[in-house]
Amino acid sequence: MKPIKYRDESLLLKDGTELIARLWIPNGLGPWPALLMRQPYGRQIASTVTYAHPAWWASQGYLVVIQDVRGQGDSGGVFAGFKQEATDTSETHKWVRSLEECNGLLGTYGFSYQGLTQLVAEDGSPAPDCLAPAMTGLDENTHWSCEGGAYWWHLGLAWGLQLAALKARREGNSEVWKDIYKSLESKSYLTEGVILLKRFDPNGMAIQWLNSSSKNNEEFKVHKPLKTWLRKPMLLIGGWWDPHLKGILDLYRKSIEEGGSPQIVIGPGTHLQWWEGVQKVHLNFFNRYLKPNKEQKINPPNIKLWNITKQKWQSSFKNSEKKTSWAFFSTGNACIDLKDGTLKTSGSGKGIVQLVHDPWRPVPSVGGHLSPAPGKTERSSIDLRADVATFTSNKLKESLHLEGIPILNIKVEADQEGFDLCVALSSVSKNGNKSIQLSTGFLRVLGAKAKKPLSRQIKLQPLLAEIKTGEKIRVSISGSSWPAIAINPGNEISPCGPPSSANQVVTIKMDLSVSNIYFSPLAGEKDLQESHLSA
Repeated sequence: MKPIKYRDESLLLKDGTELIARLWIPNGLGPWPALLMRQPYGRQIASTVTYAHPAWWASQGYLVVIQDVRGQGDSGGVFAGFKQEATDTSETHKWVRSLEECNGLLGTYGFSYQGLTQLVAEDGSPAPDCLAPAMTGLDENTHWSCEGGAYWWHLGLAWGLQLAALKARREGNSEVWKDIYKSLESKSYLTEGVILLKRFDPNGMAIQWLNSSSKNNEEFKVHKPLKTWLRKPMLLIGGWWDPHLKGILDLYRKSIEEGGSPQIVIGPGTHLQWWEGVQKVHLNFFNRYLKPNKEQKINPPNIKLWNITKQKWQSSFKNSEKKTSWAFFSTGNACIDLKDGTLKTSGSGKGIVQLVHDPWRPVPSVGGHLSPAPGKTERSSIDLRADVATFTSNKLKESLHLEGIPILNIKVEADQEGFDLCVALSSVSKNGNKSIQLSTGFLRVLGAKAKKPLSRQIKLQPLLAEIKTGEKIRVSISGSSWPAIAINPGNEISPCGPPSSANQVVTIKMDLSVSNIYFSPLAGEKDLQESHLSA
């Protein structure tokens, strides 16, 4: 087989900015349908951390176009983040369709930043023939930078510093690039990252989002795809341990509401580690909509979900007939005795639990969707800490189907003007020796309201799992999850950040008489008050 050839091409935008793209061209006679990815990390990389190389896509009969966005790679202009992409996307689509190697059909693909560039365009822009955004979202607050009002500390700083390093490289500043790389390699970015961002990329998205996270979300933007684009064939890829999963589910709902029929696949993936077979899913999707004369196989299901505990694929988003919620009980020793805190399906919760958060020895983050080592993990050593309150059910008499977004309601107050609630939902083995963390969620409270006994709500990461007969479910609550989430200082004056002498020891008082956990459906229903935890 002949090697796939490639070449670089430039697009001159209306404002005079030149965007550079690399084209991988199939062997044989064209023209061909095009696959476009617009990204800020270098067209040579082409997101091969998760996708097959463009040469492979070209070998499947696609003209592949990977473009450096404005101000990145070899493209001209100044990089300004998401706000620059709508106009540039519209002009790029028109240009790709005009290439002599393109037959006029256009599909888009890419994840994260490259997912959002598929979704924003100028009003009236013709839609691509199909879109495949993965692990992305539209809300710069809840889909990109914060959860429960808490900034994604590890992820936000690491990503911001990656962009700052690209900026330094573009400017030819090797010393700055080296300083940034060393901070990531040594993990000193967890304490010095904000200083580095302010020094080397003070106008970058990461530092802007960090600043906005303490301002009641007033400055966050929610991007709005054109309705005609949401109706187009769309493949949505999500991962159970990806921080943008709620964004993918939101895109699914928006497409359905606009009359679209999106295909959604949620697998056992983190942001950078996907699963076997995902390339074939993309190829089948593109063949279906970009090669109309090609014989098509049976259409795939619109909903394909990986069951975390059964470790197999299934199709769902269905409501169960039997619904329930779990209440919390304790004699007050849920932080000391694993057997003291319990979950029950009958009656109202009962008891008071005092939880002390000491910033000198914060509870660490493990697994989940925001920690440095994301994924399903065993957390029994964390649950044994005396600054973690645990609530465990009795052994299940029949298997338990968990599908949806876990939502915890609990009445809480603190002795300081600031506290965090960091929550984990786990399955506990039959012998009680292992606690497998399935989902995590966070809530940050700052100001005078922290000292008031109010009902608080925490939404955890969506999941699909089956808990076996004889196993238990457990909810664990702590006052920190470092470094996934910065340390709450216990006041509104000091910034949230790494452990410091300015941090207050915080006592969190939980009134279990107002407490329950239930599941909201993954997609399709807006009423979050309807429970969805089925046996």
